[in-house]
Amino acid sequence: MDAFRSGADTLFILLGAIMIVAMHAGFAFLELGTVRKKNQVNALVKILVDFAVSTIAYFFVGYGIAYGVHFFSSASVLAEKSGFELVKFFFLLTFAAAIPAIISGGIAERARFHPQLIATALLVGFVYPFFEGIAWNQRFGVQAWLESSFGVPFHDFAGSVVVHAVGGWAALPAVLLLGSRRGRYTKEGAVAAHPPSNIPFLALGAWILAVGWFGFNVMSAQTLDKMNGLVAINSLMAMVGGTLVAVVLGKNDPGFAYNGPLAGLVAVCAGSDLMHPLGALITGGIAGAIFVWMFTLTQNRWKIDDVLGVWPLHGLCGAWGGIAAGIFGLQSLGGIGGVSLASQLFGTLLGIAVAVAGGWLIYGVLKRLVGIRLDPEEEYEGADLSVHRITATPEREASW
Repeated sequence: MDAFRSGADTLFILLGAIMIVAMHAGFAFLELGTVRKKNQVNALVKILVDFAVSTIAYFFVGYGIAYGVHFFSSASVLAEKSGFELVKFFFLLTFAAAIPAIISGGIAERARFHPQLIATALLVGFVYPFFEGIAWNQRFGVQAWLESSFGVPFHDFAGSVVVHAVGGWAALPAVLLLGSRRGRYTKEGAVAAHPPSNIPFLALGAWILAVGWFGFNVMSAQTLDKMNGLVAINSLMAMVGGTLVAVVLGKNDPGFAYNGPLAGLVAVCAGSDLMHPLGALITGGIAGAIFVWMFTLTQNRWKIDDVLGVWPLHGLCGAWGGIAAGIFGLQSLGGIGGVSLASQLFGTLLGIAVAVAGGWLIYGVLKRLVGIRLDPEEEYEGADLSVHRITATPEREASW
């Protein structure tokens, strides 16, 4: 019976990991459809290689920081309980690898490829697992202090703050340090439109992400006995709320329409196991509004060239999700309870602080030592992994 349960739990979490790996294709196509055509190959390669670097960094360093577990035992030891611990690593890796995938959308079209890989290794190896260990593994005494102070610890079931807010707020320093794309803003203060290059690809990316998100949220239970359909329905309701509000406020703009459901899903992650579906609907709707309003404000008034709007989408909506769990998770508002708004505020602010500090430190040092922005000529041509540099060699052209 124990062997069957171990096998079932391993399969359950493995399916979740596979669904989230597929979400990285969603990140790729969302970026692919948004950036200009000359940078599409760069976007595709960057997401794939970032995932590979994330795997190495998390396997050798990050997972140990977060959970105190290292994989230096024999294979026979690692295979115990159907290899559940290994598959758990795989599952949590897919969360960690979302950090550079999120940042990639913000810094698109002008960031150097190899310095970004260094940033990926440092973020996934050190910055992200530091806060992950605090939130999800009771590391460093923070959760114990919150419980003694406010009655309950910080709650983030599936990563509104741990994954999305950390990714979005770590992206903000990178975007600011890079500066805007050439020609995006004129000296006179005008904004030059850089419209999405391919709406079908953008829509495909959003759909892939939305489908995979049900693995992201539901499988965060990690074992079958803790799985609950409430998480799935709350994810659905938040997705719908974000979609409808973004369509209305965004005046049917397809970019807003397809980011609206993602905003709702980002926000509901933290409290998806606690909220009433109506609370999830409201949470998602508010997230849709946050994205439309803040994306417009950052791009047009503040002149922050965050290409995919990852700071509003992940940073702000993720922070809202952490706070929303402390509101709509309360029994008085139809939730299951076991949350404190004070703990949620503190945990959310701590996650933001870790992300911003880590982002400024890593990208600031890289900018000073090796440079993080493409040369003007390279940016004009597209990217340091542009299509002609990857494919157009005489040997390859002959094979075509």
